[in-house]
Amino acid sequence: MRVPHPVGPLAWLAVAGILLLFTLALTWLAVIAGLSAKTVDGASAFSYPLIFLPFVSSAFVPAETMPGPVRWFAENQPVTSIVNSIQALFAVEPVGSDIWVALAWCLGILVVSYLFAMRAYRRRFA
Repeated sequence: MRVPHPVGPLAWLAVAGILLLFTLALTWLAVIAGLSAKTVDGASAFSYPLIFLPFVSSAFVPAETMPGPVRWFAENQPVTSIVNSIQALFAVEPVGSDIWVALAWCLGILVVSYLFAMRAYRRRFA
């Protein structure tokens, strides 16, 4: 019988860091929606597409089992690389390039969202 390795504190910090960075990136996306929408309902409707991203990722089933176009989308969206990184960290397995892809997605979304949010803010209040 194989004895599992305990998850070390560095893995927990890495998972917390990835989740924090992803949350921050999505928060700036929400700021854009909040500043651009004319109503509260319009701003809240923005989140609907984001809700479905985990369902079309490797969070519930391996991407290899998905049909062609769905598989391609699942393999090339941020939630899959984030989920794969977190699963590997918790399983004490090599993370591979997934963590770098996850960080690139998070930082990319964060920077682009921040720039667009500042632009929307200036347009609305300047």
